[in-house]
Amino acid sequence: MIRYYSTNRNLDPSSGVVPFRGLVTFREALLQGQAPDEGLFMPDVVPRLNLEDVVTLKGRPYSEAALLVTGLFLRDEIEVSALERIVEDSYPFEVPLEHVYGRRYIMRLDRGPTASFKDFAARMMARLMAYFKGPDRRLNVLVATSGDTGSAVGEAFKGVPGIAVCILYPRGEVSGRQKKQLDTIGGNVRAISIEGKFDDCQNLVKEAFADPSLAYLNFTSANSINFGRILPQMVYYVYAWAQLAEDGEEMVVSVPSGNFGNALGCEYARRMGLPVKKLVMPTNENDEFPRFLARGRYEVQSPSRACLSNAMNVGHPSNLARFFDLYGGTVDRKGVVHRRPDLEEMRRNIFSISVSDDETRETIKNVYERHGTILEPHGAVGWKGLETWLEGLEGAEPLSVSLETAHPAKFPDEIIELLGIVPDPPESLRGLDEREGEPVELPADYGAFRDWLMAELE
Repeated sequence: MIRYYSTNRNLDPSSGVVPFRGLVTFREALLQGQAPDEGLFMPDVVPRLNLEDVVTLKGRPYSEAALLVTGLFLRDEIEVSALERIVEDSYPFEVPLEHVYGRRYIMRLDRGPTASFKDFAARMMARLMAYFKGPDRRLNVLVATSGDTGSAVGEAFKGVPGIAVCILYPRGEVSGRQKKQLDTIGGNVRAISIEGKFDDCQNLVKEAFADPSLAYLNFTSANSINFGRILPQMVYYVYAWAQLAEDGEEMVVSVPSGNFGNALGCEYARRMGLPVKKLVMPTNENDEFPRFLARGRYEVQSPSRACLSNAMNVGHPSNLARFFDLYGGTVDRKGVVHRRPDLEEMRRNIFSISVSDDETRETIKNVYERHGTILEPHGAVGWKGLETWLEGLEGAEPLSVSLETAHPAKFPDEIIELLGIVPDPPESLRGLDEREGEPVELPADYGAFRDWLMAELE
């Protein structure tokens, strides 16, 4: 059975953190969300894909790819029939792979109930939590969002018995449509508007997890600090390769990156044996990771910069701790590097650049004018990163897939201004403007947040 360890297990206690050196099951990692030492859970073994099995997925539904990949991690903890029901219920929608030109494709992860890639991980995680928690246990899910995570998690958990959800988002740094989605979910889901940045929201959540006086509230996370969010995100890449690859060829993948959970899914897929030639991880103007790859020195971007691709406004990505761990290093939640990773190996496998807002807008216009494809800001960052890496490549162009992580209709003002067209909203966004709801408003202060949690949650 695969067990899960903490990324902080190797810290010296003199650092002020008591390292957790134990191992837990997937069920425990899922329901705890974060390790007791504020580290992130990691599998102690990465199972291998049988590429012959992957090839058979060509032309098959996305849920079959999800069953193959997640089954490798979960087969010792959940019955196959139960996992089949979970993946089929999680993915009743299509996942288009849109040909742009040559060997370049866009994977549209915007067909779920909130028109965001976050639907993929959130829907499966909600169902896994409902399965593993049992009928008598109550959970309180805390999640920080810089844009799309919150609404995807809220919709995924809405109405799930025994689970309440609190979503923290930075006031003034989400789009009007994203705010409307967050504030109006209702039921067992509450939106909390924080006077601060995404990193403030994320730190409030992490402090609550680490607060022993709140242990009775049975907190867990739906952010990508929870491995239950990472596992479903490995599936995209296996599915894309199965549909597009010819004769086992390698694939270049570009993942617009903010908190790094999506890109981590690709890193794991590569380690499982998927033929990934290069993982491209473009960021917006929050450029702490591209600077690290270039210079070898990690510096948190604080405060994080507010950019057009708002779901990526992250000054210190949580999942960088997992990337560091996979490459032999350790970085804590505050961005302090305790052990450097193997930077040369990182550079061999990963390419990252920072894409400005001006470059993002220019990419949206160029791709539409040249190819008739509409990108939203996050997808444009991904496409620009892919173009930049391919420009430096010699020889035949490889199979390349860039992720489109949200529907363009979620950013109508920018699309209208740049392209002069009104993006047609998907069914999931229609009627949104008529929904009603108001958030809880709090300062970026842990004492105030803690008092609210103790007063409002069971």
